[in-house]
Amino acid sequence: MENFWESLTYMDSLGLIAGTLTTIAFVPQLVKVWISKSAKDISYIMFILFISGIVLWEIYGWGIHSFPVILFNIITFILGVAILVLKFIFDKTEST
Repeated sequence: MENFWESLTYMDSLGLIAGTLTTIAFVPQLVKVWISKSAKDISYIMFILFISGIVLWEIYGWGIHSFPVILFNIITFILGVAILVLKFIFDKTEST
């Protein structure tokens, strides 16, 4: 693991910081949806487009061999899908 940290460039470090900040930004939304048991203000279209973009970023990250892009797009994909799934569950619950 020591070689990994030694091989990080300045741009990799910048990518890790940026990825951390943009990924963490989704956590409060996920927590809010979970606690309120409601996602009525979340747009299906926006989240489907967002998740599609994340998948493309992930492919891009693998193509350029960028650890920060790969890592944080995997995490953001999981958070985005979790929000979308909760929206589906809670919307279905609210309509019954």
